[in-house]
Amino acid sequence: MAAAAAPAPTDAAPQAAPTQAPDTTHELTHGVNPWWIAAAVMLATFMEVLDTSIASVALPYIAGSLSATNDEATWVLTSYLVSNAIILPASNWFSLRFGRKRFLMICVAIFTVASFACGAAPSLGLLLLFRVIQGAGGGALQPISQAVLLESFPPAKRGAAMAVFALGVVVAPVLGPTLGGWLTDTYSWRYAFYINIPIGVMALYMINKYIHDPSYIKNAKVSRFDNIGFGSLIVWVGCLQIILDKGQEVDWFAATWLRWAFVAMIVALAIFIYQSFWGKQPLVNLRVLKDRNFLVGSTLIFLFGIAIYSTVVVLPLFYQELLGYTAFTAGLVVAPRGLGAICGMPVIGYLSNKVDPRYLLTFGFGIFGLTTLYFGSITLGISPTTLFLPILITGFGLSFVFVPISTAAYGTLSNEQMGNASGVFNLLRNVGGSIGISIATTLLTRRTDVHQNELTNFIPQSGIGYQNALAGTQHALTNHVGKANALYAAKASLYQQLGMQSAYWAFIDVFRWLSLLSVACIIFVWFFKKVKAGKPPAGVH
Repeated sequence: MAAAAAPAPTDAAPQAAPTQAPDTTHELTHGVNPWWIAAAVMLATFMEVLDTSIASVALPYIAGSLSATNDEATWVLTSYLVSNAIILPASNWFSLRFGRKRFLMICVAIFTVASFACGAAPSLGLLLLFRVIQGAGGGALQPISQAVLLESFPPAKRGAAMAVFALGVVVAPVLGPTLGGWLTDTYSWRYAFYINIPIGVMALYMINKYIHDPSYIKNAKVSRFDNIGFGSLIVWVGCLQIILDKGQEVDWFAATWLRWAFVAMIVALAIFIYQSFWGKQPLVNLRVLKDRNFLVGSTLIFLFGIAIYSTVVVLPLFYQELLGYTAFTAGLVVAPRGLGAICGMPVIGYLSNKVDPRYLLTFGFGIFGLTTLYFGSITLGISPTTLFLPILITGFGLSFVFVPISTAAYGTLSNEQMGNASGVFNLLRNVGGSIGISIATTLLTRRTDVHQNELTNFIPQSGIGYQNALAGTQHALTNHVGKANALYAAKASLYQQLGMQSAYWAFIDVFRWLSLLSVACIIFVWFFKKVKAGKPPAGVH
């Protein structure tokens, strides 16, 4: 996914930092060139963003290597997203409690070690465990990196710094599928995780050398940790993850244990909402959702998380499962989405100061909807370049979503609310992404069965069409497998074609439904109250 970080204003509060004094810039840099600091935090962020997309093209290889289905292999993505989402709201408290530099280094170390463990995992269960740990380590990297970056530059240069930061965040998803595909084809899917090790070591060295904590972090009075809020957050998000991952396998609510997991999720979610609304010092203050624009923006980012992460998973699977592409080729084919986002960044940077965010969002969601609708009309006869332009346009449209949606969502909030609001905002985006991946894979499985049943009824084995096809295929295979085996081989060949056509129509259904979801997002856009054009967002990543 090509996620673009918004250019930050001079008065915007970073994601995971409390309101800072304007004179901390020199104190934080300690005379170090701020661009070295930018390089240090960008390296950590680049590593984390890269990991969200690099494994997507390796899913079929992971499934084959670990004796899992494609549905089970997608847990590699969803488990990471959910674990990542849990840590996001707590990153501010941990940075105050342990010191931001120390906490950032701990997170990078956890992420790097977990990356090695993921690559060495001998089973799917252990791989998922290490992905959860890796997601926990990566959850705080982006918000803390952005906070450090904002404080390290004088107000006049923060815009340029954030533009470079945004470019790094966009480049990583471009390289992810392509690099992951090349490593998988050339070596093994395990190297898609091992690649993080040298990057993590370099990031640790640079963070230790160039980054320092300001006095307000060192002298911060840390409030009591919200055990109830954090515990209930873990339970409801964890239960949601289990339900999403195992639901398809056990036919959803047909399983008694899954019904109990659903009850536990609802109870924990209710406790979390109560604590977050009425607790004295909640980990996540949901009262910010009383702001209409932020409520609409949070709903939109949740829906968009469903849409974009579904696309990230479905497109590579389409190329690999139905067209027989290698992981590297599939990565190359979907890479233009990131290039489109890079092309759109200067445009949106110029227009965001002049145009109502609602118009920009309508354009962005409209482009995404039209391109996914086009994906829903493709055939199995497409070439590797057929979707180059639509995928490129999709990325261009995405750049018109990430920046304006945060502009509109944060536009009516005070600076003091920004840090907490961004935790809620990104929590919903990650949860939406996890739900989107699970929904997409479930739909592919269920709709494949439905279409196979429909095709079987439409062309019965006793029908003349099937009999002619069987006879023709049997005759063609006689010279290859012998007359005695030709009938069995012909039936197997026709069944394979039936399965491929059924899966093809399932992919078409998912693409078309994603297009309808974009239309729903356009409707939600116009529930925003008008925000003055040019008011920049606060640190959404």
